[in-house]
Amino acid sequence: MPQERYARGLAKLEEIDGAAGTNVINSLRDIAPDFARYLIEFPFGDIYSRPGLDLRSREMAVVAALTAMGNAAPQLKVHIGGALNVGVTPAEIVEVIMQMAVYAGFPAALNGLFAAKEVFAAHGVTLSA
Repeated sequence: MPQERYARGLAKLEEIDGAAGTNVINSLRDIAPDFARYLIEFPFGDIYSRPGLDLRSREMAVVAALTAMGNAAPQLKVHIGGALNVGVTPAEIVEVIMQMAVYAGFPAALNGLFAAKEVFAAHGVTLSA
């Protein structure tokens, strides 16, 4: 069962985040390999693999949560990229981040928008004005 959970999680991580997710896992192997395994098994093997929400909805929720936290820019950038990978449009990402200004404040939303701008540039995405 643990191997199945790990394999399911790794496949889901690659589906959502591609190389960005793999890079995070690889960066942990020399300092906390158990944590890298937990990160694959629990969030991606258990939670992301549940049938209740599609990946678009899950990634929009994660972008909202990480934006609201206001202190998770590296993770937010990875998940903005993941949201793009699973079909969330750049305009939808911007709207989700802007919505967080109501609940998390303007500084958190500004940080989120600047993270999105950076990710969009890296992905060659432009928003029409």
